[in-house]
Amino acid sequence: MQRHLNCPGKLKNGSDSADYQANHAGSASKGEWLPVGIGSSNTTAAVVDHFGSRKDSALMLRYDYSVTFACYNQIAYTRLCIDSLQQSGIDLARVVAVDNGSTDGTIDYLHSLPLGGVICNKRNLGCGVAWNQGALLQQAEWTIVMNNDIICSKGWLEGLIDSAEKNQIKIASPGMIEGDFDYDFESFTHDAAGRLKHAARAGLPHAVCMAIHESVWMDVGYFMSIPKLFGYEDGIFFSHARRAGIRMGTVGSSWIHHFGSVTQKAMALEKKISSGLGDHGLYKSVLGESWLRRKMSKLAAKRNREKVRQSELASYGITMYGIRKNGVFEWR
Repeated sequence: MQRHLNCPGKLKNGSDSADYQANHAGSASKGEWLPVGIGSSNTTAAVVDHFGSRKDSALMLRYDYSVTFACYNQIAYTRLCIDSLQQSGIDLARVVAVDNGSTDGTIDYLHSLPLGGVICNKRNLGCGVAWNQGALLQQAEWTIVMNNDIICSKGWLEGLIDSAEKNQIKIASPGMIEGDFDYDFESFTHDAAGRLKHAARAGLPHAVCMAIHESVWMDVGYFMSIPKLFGYEDGIFFSHARRAGIRMGTVGSSWIHHFGSVTQKAMALEKKISSGLGDHGLYKSVLGESWLRRKMSKLAAKRNREKVRQSELASYGITMYGIRKNGVFEWR
């Protein structure tokens, strides 16, 4: 049974509230910035065509997993994301969606799905709070925390968890292409996953999508749940995991497409934050590192990424992170 927490129009037993007024209904793309084609029925059909027929979700039964994401409006992207989850064989009963106060029909859409849980916050509490809510509502050995503006490829979950377990990685992210969705996604991801099947970027995960092993919650704790830290929650989480000696990385056997943090951009626009991030002073205080330590860490990470990039290009001809723009890939 789907669980609804604090959702307009839903009683505790999940039934419709008699006095609910459908004032959250709206067009899938109304009031949203969307790249050309996104939000149309043709785009959704194109995404389905990338995957072909739906894979038997029974394949997923060997994994103890849960998927969670936060959303704030941007219903067209959320639809594409959930369509791709279904097409890749994900059981929607293992998905928990956390809404941060959407007003574009997202809440009604989420209620129409057989999700494992829907949590509706009255206001925008940020990613840290939402991710924790989703992870705690449906606890599993592996919790996949992801953005709502991504498209998942065939076999992405199997590739992600299998590679994490083989490499003893406790926080694992998939390979990723960001930007324009104007390429043959199925063909590319099939080829890329084959080429980089045994590759991993040690120490370099990303928060667009990450599989987190249950042991991490015990060793590090959950995400910092302070709304003012908007956009910094992942950096703090990774920093704490690094200090605890937890193995992290990105694996090449799993791939996603990321449109580009559309929800975070929308939140930043609403909050009138030009940098796209929250309270930097609070971030530095919570992080607990000196200016010199932060600068040295950034420099070391930059050098490591460039070293890894060169190594991957030499070995595979591509890297685990690419930008798609004007019809070409830029490997980073």
